[in-house]
Amino acid sequence: MQLRIKGTVALACATLLLAACSSVSLNTLPFSGTKERDTSRPPEGASVYLCEGGNRLFVRYLDNGAAAWVILPEREFRLSKAGSGSSTRYSNGADTLELEGKEATLFDGAKATHAGCKAAGG
Repeated sequence: MQLRIKGTVALACATLLLAACSSVSLNTLPFSGTKERDTSRPPEGASVYLCEGGNRLFVRYLDNGAAAWVILPEREFRLSKAGSGSSTRYSNGADTLELEGKEATLFDGAKATHAGCKAAGG
């Protein structure tokens, strides 16, 4: 009987803990990609690129240009500088950002998701 009561209490505690966890919002964390973001103004410290189809791309350069943080309305992700050549490339293995002068293209695999992007203001 004692063991059954302890098991019931333990199950009730675990249920309460899991319920409490489900109400925690991770949207307050910096760079959390789970929350729709207001794209009418750029995030602080980010470069703005205006792309074909009315899309916008925000990029915050990190570690003196060794990495780029890409900010889209639906997600954010980090890319590391990859290779060298006439264009600058940042990649995480799945996504790639190619920069050439003041123009940018963002790829998801082989598919360009943001093409014809030009740096705003220049």
